[in-house]
Amino acid sequence: MTKAGFLGFIFLLFSLGFAIFPGLDKKSIKEIEKTFGTADFKLEPISIQEEINSILPMKIAPENLYKIKKSDALLGYAFWNQAPSKTAMFDYLVIFDDSLKIINVKVLVYREDYGGEIGSNRWLKQFIGKSRADRIKAGENIDVISGATISVNSMTREMDNLLQSIEILKTKDQI
Repeated sequence: MTKAGFLGFIFLLFSLGFAIFPGLDKKSIKEIEKTFGTADFKLEPISIQEEINSILPMKIAPENLYKIKKSDALLGYAFWNQAPSKTAMFDYLVIFDDSLKIINVKVLVYREDYGGEIGSNRWLKQFIGKSRADRIKAGENIDVISGATISVNSMTREMDNLLQSIEILKTKDQI
């Protein structure tokens, strides 16, 4: 194989890797490490049966939901996704403990000039402690942010749909 062919092959592998596992970026890994206080873990993608996925408020793909394990012990779960803001999408990560209670939420990439306040730890901590039994709504049990209405509503809706989906997955023995 020529040097150019080898470099092309390496580029293709990296490109496919990021396309197949978009949530597995350095920011996500660092956030999981920080949350659990260890770099010694593995991520196992969770595949959901199609008939169950079709009834979920939020569709789950194997590149979105992972078990976080250290050795054979379950530490928790990680969920990566994108949500709409005014004109673009933002990336976020939700980390659950082993009982499916939210222990960390992080906006990884925000691509707008306005509304980035939803990425502040002060605002995101409102989701900490929420579990699959909770319903959440902006303006009711989640504070709104002036100037970030679209992003606040989007993130709150995403979190509510995620918690409802997690509840269904748990009752159907999918996680």
